[in-house]
Amino acid sequence: MSRGAPEAASERDEMQGFERYECVDEGCDLFPSCLNCPLPRCRYDEPGRRQKGKELRNREIVRLHSEGKGVRELARRFGVSKRTIHRVIGRNYE
Repeated sequence: MSRGAPEAASERDEMQGFERYECVDEGCDLFPSCLNCPLPRCRYDEPGRRQKGKELRNREIVRLHSEGKGVRELARRFGVSKRTIHRVIGRNYE
């Protein structure tokens, strides 16, 4: 038996763990998917993230609305009610 055979088997065993690994993109309470999130920064990257996350979300809502996106579309996209979208648009987040 050659000396390299156990190393090859060991490497193969390590790779088997990766073959079974499945990445699950669960998103957050703002967006169902991290990969499709329109926010420029992740809300979990900084301390005080809950408030900052809402501020980022609200600014993004205002920006998208000013580009012509409808209230219904924004509510669906951000996972909030139409009333929340109206409330955000009515405030000055710019």
